[in-house]
This record gives sequence, C-alpha cells and structure tokens, in this order.
Amino acid sequence: MASLNHALRALLLGGVLMAPGAAIAHPDLATFVAAAFSKEPVTVDCTLENGVGAKCYEITVNYLPEGLKIGPFCPATLDDAGGIWHWTGENGGLYRVDAEFLKMLDGLGYRFFDDDGTVHVVDNATERPTVDHACINVSADETVKITMRLPVTPVMAETPTVLGVVGKVGVALDGVPIFSDAPSIQQTGHMPALDTCGGHIDPGGWYHWHATSTDIDTVFDQAKVGAHCALEQDSRALFGYAFDGYPMVGSTEMDGTAAAGLDQCNGHVGETALGVTYHYHASEEFPNLPGCLVGVQAQNNFSTTATAGIGATRAGEGGRNEPPRPDDGGPGHVPPGFDEAAASLGVTTDVLMQALGNPQGGRPDLAAAAENLGTTEAKLRAVLPPPPGR
Repeated sequence: MASLNHALRALLLGGVLMAPGAAIAHPDLATFVAAAFSKEPVTVDCTLENGVGAKCYEITVNYLPEGLKIGPFCPATLDDAGGIWHWTGENGGLYRVDAEFLKMLDGLGYRFFDDDGTVHVVDNATERPTVDHACINVSADETVKITMRLPVTPVMAETPTVLGVVGKVGVALDGVPIFSDAPSIQQTGHMPALDTCGGHIDPGGWYHWHATSTDIDTVFDQAKVGAHCALEQDSRALFGYAFDGYPMVGSTEMDGTAAAGLDQCNGHVGETALGVTYHYHASEEFPNLPGCLVGVQAQNNFSTTATAGIGATRAGEGGRNEPPRPDDGGPGHVPPGFDEAAASLGVTTDVLMQALGNPQGGRPDLAAAAENLGTTEAKLRAVLPPPPGR
C-alpha cells in the first residue's frame, strides 16, 4: 500500500496533485444494488494491464437488471418520439429522436424514413439493413450473462487511458455496464438510438449505458432537450465504478456545489460517500462520462455469454449479427502493423485503435488521435503502417 500511496501522491494530472495521506477508496460491493448480481461476487487472482498480479472483484450480472424499464429507442413513424442521439455533424448536438431531428438529418443527406413517414427501424442482431440509413433497435437476449472484473485496490497508471468510441468505462451500481460514446452515423451510416437514460441493447442482446444515467437530466437541461430519464436523478450520488476501480459520481460534489479542479479525465481527489479518494465526475454535456481513465484496468475484465457483440465468448454460434460497421476486417480485427505501431508509441493496441476510431475502413483524424495519445501527428504518421494497396 505504501508504494501505491507514493505513486498517487506523486501523480500530477491536469494540475491536481494527490494530497499526502489521502485515502484510497476500494470498490465497495455493499454499494451495489443487492439484485444487481446473478450470482454472489467473488475475489479472484487477476493480472492488471501493466502486467502486475493483483486481486479483483469478479461480478456477474444479467442482460438487464430486474425491474429496469428501458426504451423507447427508435420511433416507428415521424409522429412518434423515440430516445436521444448525439449528432456530431453539421448542427451538432444532443437531440430527441423525433420528426424535427430526422427531417434535419434528411436535409443533410441522411434519410431515415420513407415518404409516408415510416422510420427505417432494423434489429441488426437478426437482419441486415437494406437501406443506407436505419435506426437500430436491437432485441434483447434474456439468457445472456456478463462477467466483469474490478481491481480490489485501484492503481494509478503512468498515463491515462483514452477511451475513444465504445470504450469500456465501468459498471453502474445496478450492474449495468457503461461504455463511452457510440459509433457515429457518419462512421456506420446507421443510428443505434439511445433511450432517455442514455442506454441501448448491444448486438449480443444485453443492455448498457453510454451516459451517467443518474445525472443525465442535468445534460438535458443544459442542451434544452425535451427528455427525462425515469431513474432517480441526483447529481451528488455515486453512479458506479470505472474499470480501474475508482468511483464515478454525478456532476456536483456531495454538498451540491459544482465540481472544481478536474483533470483531463474529469476527475479529482475529494470527499465521496466512500471517503476521500480520487473519483470521476459526470459532466454537463453529452456523453457525460470520463473521456479517459487514470487507473490500470484488469486484463480480460469484460466477457459475455452472448454470441455476438462486445465481449462475446460464443461468437458465431447463435445466429446474431455483429453491428453494421465500416469495412474494418471484422469484429476485433487489428490491421497488420498496428500492434507494432502501438508498441512504439508505448500504448496498448486497443488504445491506439480507439484513438484512431476506424483506421482501415475510414479516414481517422490523425491530429485529434495524436493529441489523445499524447504524441505528435508527425510521430503518429511515421509509425503507422501505410494504407492497404500502397
């Protein structure tokens, strides 16, 4: 513990220095909703991503917490209102998925509906879109179990891990997995709409969030979006734990004041319900999640019994499809040369791929990727392999 405290005291992130003697909060299994787990959590031996052996809490949850109401996602027609979407193109911002938003997209060349107002809705787990632009509404698989690992004792990393698109963020207190922002319409052509709590169903059939759902109404108020999450909203409350073991809370401190002195991962050291510790705060903009994690995650910390999607361990067995995605060589595919490029940059291949977004099938923003990786664009260009065919 002494060496960990020393590392924490020595670490400077965004101008925030860990105070000497500050407590280190461990993930507290007692803070989870009792019904969150499909079986009793256990403590197991694990290996962190830095290669160090450690102890981890292993928790297993169902495809959806009991009693959690989800949806709507996609509207059936222009007369209906669906969930929400974070549009990143012209007129970018957070929108309710309704006629006004879909007609705006239509004006930009993204047509999601027929002339009669019927919205193109596709369950891409069981069918492939036959249109250029479809609203994705995936059916659930009630048999799926999800297993996650959290370090018992959080360890600060030498450099933060950039989460990128659909990066693993953590787990909420009710057992719902949390992921960073979903793929953009510009990347896939389709819209995997979120409900008004910021969640949707993975192609594997399990529900997850792309937002701090217990403080998402703060985002709706800031963006002037006519939406409301049915979950109890509390900007001061503990939401869950990031996969590095550090707690995630709403956008304010425990006394309701605005969080101040936050680092680039939207975290700092301060008082929480778990004591004084490093913790992440939700932001007031969507996605209201940390964009990076300061701690070290466990290897193999996320798996599912699903036959498709993130963490699938029985891929291809159950007839479910992977989501529409650019021509990237298939799910989990790493183009030749990217392992070596990541090693030369001193990051993992996952971090490099997340920063680039879609290095093979799309055109990554190398300047933005270099900034996220803490390097220069020139160095990034120098280590990346040439595009196929060149």
